[in-house]
Amino acid sequence: MSVSDRTRHAVLIVDDDKSTRDGLRRALELDYEVITAESGEIALRTLDSRQVDILLSDVRMPGMDGLTLLQRALARQPGLVGILLTAYGSVETAVEAMKRGAYDFLTKPVNLDHLEILLKRAVRSSQIESENRALREQLDARPGFEGIIGTSERMQQVYDVIRQAAPTQATVLVTGESGTGKELVARALHGLSTRTKGPFVAVHCAALSPTLLESELFGHEAGSFTGATGRRKGRFEVADGGTLFLDEISELEARTQVKLLRVLEERRFERVGGESSIETDIRLIAASNKDLHALVAEGKFREDLFFRLDVVSVALPPLRERLDDIPLLCDHFIKVLNEKNGRSVEGITPDVMAAFMAYRWPGNVRELRNTIEKMLVLSRGQRLTARDLPRNIREAAQMSDGPVPVAATGPATIEDVERRAIESALRRNRGNRSRAAKELGISRRTLHRRLREYAAETDGGES
Repeated sequence: MSVSDRTRHAVLIVDDDKSTRDGLRRALELDYEVITAESGEIALRTLDSRQVDILLSDVRMPGMDGLTLLQRALARQPGLVGILLTAYGSVETAVEAMKRGAYDFLTKPVNLDHLEILLKRAVRSSQIESENRALREQLDARPGFEGIIGTSERMQQVYDVIRQAAPTQATVLVTGESGTGKELVARALHGLSTRTKGPFVAVHCAALSPTLLESELFGHEAGSFTGATGRRKGRFEVADGGTLFLDEISELEARTQVKLLRVLEERRFERVGGESSIETDIRLIAASNKDLHALVAEGKFREDLFFRLDVVSVALPPLRERLDDIPLLCDHFIKVLNEKNGRSVEGITPDVMAAFMAYRWPGNVRELRNTIEKMLVLSRGQRLTARDLPRNIREAAQMSDGPVPVAATGPATIEDVERRAIESALRRNRGNRSRAAKELGISRRTLHRRLREYAAETDGGES
C-alpha cells in the first residue's frame, strides 16, 4: 500500500453481489482506500486485522445480515461510521438501522452523487469524533478543572488566568453572562489553591432578601430578629480556612456592601445582633453577570468595594463566542445525561450539530445542557436527530444563514444540506476556498466543481 493510500480514509464495502461491489469500488477508489468483502463473516475478519473508517454494507445478505454486521463491527471498532444499503427500503428498516448505530441509510440503486456527499459528511463526522476523543484525553489530564469543558482559544485564556491566580490568596472577580459556568471557575480556583482541603462555601446573593442575606453571610445571635430563636454561624465562619464564593454580588444592598468591605479590609466581622468581633480566614471569589463598572457609575455599587473585589478578573465568554467548543460540550453532556437518565444515546447527527452552531444560545452552556437533556429524554433513537430539536432552536436555525439542514415540514434534501454547508463554510472562512474545503472534509477540486454547479444560483463565486 502506498503512502497516499495510508493517508486516505478506508471504506469497507460489503455486498454479496459482485457487480455492486465492483461498481462501488470503481466509483470510490480515486478518493478512498477501498476494501471489499462478499459476506459479513469476511468483513468481520477484515475488521479484526485492520482499521476501517467507513463500513458500507448491504442489509440483506446470505448468512449474516447487514444490521448484525453493523452491530458487531461497532463492537470491534467503536469509531466506525456505518452506512447501510438496501433494495428493500422501509421506515421500519431505517429506524432499526439507526437504533443499531447506523450513520445513515441509502436505498438501491445507489445515487453516486448522494453517496459521495454522504461519505464526505461521514468522514467529517469520523474526524470530529476522533478529535473529540483526543480533546477528552487532554481534558482528563487537567486536574482541578473538572466540569469546565472547552479547548477554544477563549477558554485557554481562562485556564491560564485560573492557573496563575489559584495558588495565591488574591480575591478574584468572575464575570460572564448567566449560564457560562462562573461557579465551576470558582471551584477550580479553590481546587487548585493551597486551601483545597478547606471548605468551599457558595452563596447565591440574589436568592435571599437583604435581611436574610446578611444573616446568611455573617450569622446571627438569638433574638436578633423575628424567627432568630438561636445563635447561627454565618458563611464567613463556615468557610474559615477555605473559600467563600459570592455569586451575583451585584445584588448586595448598600449596608451589606459596607459590611463586606470591612471584612475584606480587616478580616473580622460581627454576627447580626452581636457585639464581639470574629476573625475569619477566607479567600473570597465573587461573580457577577452584570457590568459592575456601569453599576459603580450609576451609584448602585460602591467603588471601593469594586476595587477590593477586582484584584484578579476572569472573564468567561458566552457560548456564541466559542462555538468550537460545542461538539466537545455535547459529547460531555450526552455522557453525563445518559448516566443520569438511564439512556444510551451515542451522539448527535450532523444536522443537529449544524443547528446548534447556528443558534445564539442566550442561556449559554446551561441552555445547551438543558436542551440536550430534553432531546435525550424524548428521543427514541441511538442518535439525537433534527426531529428531536426543540422548536425554538429549529426556527432560529432556519432564520440564520448557518448550515442548518432542517425544515419546518421535514428534512432538507441532501443537495440542500451540501449547498448550505458549503455556503456557510465559505462565509466563515471569508471566501478562502482552501480553508473552507478543509473544514468541510472535501478536496478543493470537489469544492470548485460544486461551486461551478451552483454558479447559476450564487453571486458569481470567488474570482
